[in-house]
Amino acid sequence: MTDPVLVRLEGRVGRLTLNRPEALHALTLGMCQIMTDALLGWREDETVEMVLLDHTGPRGFCAGGDIRMLAESGAGDGAQARAFFHLEYQLNHLLMAYPKPVVALMDGVVMGGGVGIALPARYRVATERTTFAMPETGIGLFPDVGGGWHLPRLAGKTGYWLALTGARIKAADCLALGLATHYVESSRLEALKADLIGASGPDQIPSCIGAHASDPGPSPLELHRAILDACFSAPTVEAVMDLLERDGSDWAKAQHRALQTKSPQTLKVALRQLQTGAALTDFASNMVMEYRIGARVVQRHDFLEGVRAVIIDKDNDPKWSPATLEAVDEALLEAIFAPLPTDQEWTPLTIRNRA
Repeated sequence: MTDPVLVRLEGRVGRLTLNRPEALHALTLGMCQIMTDALLGWREDETVEMVLLDHTGPRGFCAGGDIRMLAESGAGDGAQARAFFHLEYQLNHLLMAYPKPVVALMDGVVMGGGVGIALPARYRVATERTTFAMPETGIGLFPDVGGGWHLPRLAGKTGYWLALTGARIKAADCLALGLATHYVESSRLEALKADLIGASGPDQIPSCIGAHASDPGPSPLELHRAILDACFSAPTVEAVMDLLERDGSDWAKAQHRALQTKSPQTLKVALRQLQTGAALTDFASNMVMEYRIGARVVQRHDFLEGVRAVIIDKDNDPKWSPATLEAVDEALLEAIFAPLPTDQEWTPLTIRNRA
C-alpha cells in the first residue's frame, strides 16, 4: 500500500509530500498523524533547517479533508469526526508555531484542509494551476482549519467574502491578498525544489524562490474591491444580502445568487466565526472556538444534507434546515459556539523541548 504522505530528508530539508492523488490529497486522520509526527521529530533536529510541503501529481495540492468519513461519523456518534478535527487542528497549530521555515507549494487545488496546512507556511508559492477556496458554506460545514484567524485578517473584507460565498480565486488574487507570497510557473517547480534542497541554509529561501518567481498579472478581484468591502462590511448576513441586492451591479447580483444557495445556518456561523476570530489575540484560542463549532455542526442536518447533495447524490439540491436566514436564531448560534465540557475541549500539542 502506498504511503499517503511521503516523508524524507533531503539535505537540510525535511520533505512532506502529499501522496493521495486519486482523492486530490484530501486529508485523513492517518495523514495528519504522519505529518505531525514528522514535524515533531524535525522540530529539535539541528540537521533539519527547513520544511518543504508539496504533493505528487499535477491536479491539486489538497482538496480538503475526508468529507465522506466526517459525514458517516456525524450520522452516528460523531466520535471519529471529532478525533479527526482534534488532530487536524493540532497540526494546523503546530505549523503556525513552527520554529523553522516552511515552504508550501500551492500548485493546483487548495481548499479546506489544504488551506489549513498551507497558510501557516512562511513561504506560500502559487502557480497558474492554483485554485484557492474555502467552499464549506455549500456543504453545511464552516470555513475551519484556522479560517476564523486567517480570513478576517485579509485586506478589507475579502476574507468575509471568501468565507460566505465559497468563491474560487486564482494565483493573481492569491498573491494580491497575501494568501500566496510568490508566483512560480508550474514548469519551474522541480527546479525550485532542487534549488531549495541544495541551498546552504534557510536564509537562501527568498533568493531561491525569487530566482524562479514571475508576475501572474493583475488581480481580477481588484475591479470589485470597493463593492465587496462595502457590502461585506455589514454586521449580519441579512444586511450583506440587502446591500448586494441594492447595489445592483452584475458582480453584486452574482454574489447575491451565490449566497442564496448556501446553508443559512452555515452563513451565520461563518460570519460570527470570523467576527470573533478577528478579535482574538492568539491562534490557539481560535482553534478552541473552531473545534467547538466542528464538534457540533458535523452532526447537524445541514452538513449531512450538504454532503448528500453535493458529494454523494450530486443533485446539488440540498434542503437546508433551518431553510431561511431569519429562522437561524441567536439561541441556535449560542448553542453551536458554547464551550464544551472541560474534558472535551480542544488542546494544542504538548511539546517537550530538549533540556
